[in-house]
Amino acid sequence: MLSPIAFYSPIAIATEDEEKARKAKMSIIIERYKDRVSVLHKHKTWNNTHVYKYEGFWYHRGFWYQSNASFSIEAVMASQDGFQAQPTDVFLASHPKSGTTWLKALAFAIANRTKFNFGPNHPLRTICPHDCVPFIESEAFLNNPSYANGLMATHIPYTSLPKSIISCGCRIVYICRDPKDVLISSWHFMNKLIGNESTPIKLEDAFEYFSKGIITNGSFWDNVVGYRKASLERRGRPDTVLFLVYEEMKKDPKNEVKKLAKFIGHPFTKEEEAKRVVEEIIELCSFEKLSNASTNANDEREDTLSNEIFFRKGIVGDSVNHLTPEMIQILDRITRQKYEGLDIPI
Repeated sequence: MLSPIAFYSPIAIATEDEEKARKAKMSIIIERYKDRVSVLHKHKTWNNTHVYKYEGFWYHRGFWYQSNASFSIEAVMASQDGFQAQPTDVFLASHPKSGTTWLKALAFAIANRTKFNFGPNHPLRTICPHDCVPFIESEAFLNNPSYANGLMATHIPYTSLPKSIISCGCRIVYICRDPKDVLISSWHFMNKLIGNESTPIKLEDAFEYFSKGIITNGSFWDNVVGYRKASLERRGRPDTVLFLVYEEMKKDPKNEVKKLAKFIGHPFTKEEEAKRVVEEIIELCSFEKLSNASTNANDEREDTLSNEIFFRKGIVGDSVNHLTPEMIQILDRITRQKYEGLDIPI
């Protein structure tokens, strides 16, 4: 097992001036990669914008949702060219809407449990987990490197990760979720995102593009398969890739949180377990607590996303209330085909 990681000292939230500087740097990056992007195959996706195919996955180009510039194709290229991982780093990987926010909160709370008590002053009481754990493709390589102290997140597919992440032996935690619930969560998220600015996305359209993988960050199934294969190939090195399943975490949070803590180098002691520290972290990171914290967060920057947009229900199986039996049958068939031989609970 690699040594424990000393995560985060203060919580680093970008100021308005830092946001302006970040946007200016992102503009430079967009200009740098425009020729490479211009020759890529493009396709219209569910919100009537275009995505571009790069290394087998689809991405938006340029600035995507407001100032975050998150997950654009140029950001992926820039992270591949410039991001340098360290052996002590931990990366929380996922396809969007697969439990990313929850995983960030749990990992942050686990790693920083000796720095912050679980009372009202804990950062997660008022700060969105996305402000506690940056995405490498939208934050870490754009700001001062001290902003990312060992714990980072990514939606980049395994095969497109910066080479240093693969070669340096750092740890990767991947979270997988039922694709039907991912679809519904993504559909609601995108409609919140566009608000009243344009016509809401129809579920039928969202289903069509999701099924074909023509969405930001590409095929959900291919993203899962890439990390699952990596976890199986590295069985001889069990400290490098941990594959978690959202539904299993909801069913047995205590054991899954203990597994996560051990993997990232911060196992719970017997004394901590006796004092119910595991349960305290689970409670702190519950959907109800995190969503309440997002409501109370005071973010005065008008050009950034409201923290509330990242929370909806967080339950298992909500897709049955939205999808038709035929849609469910099609998605289940794709899942069985894609996951064959990979021992992924479906």
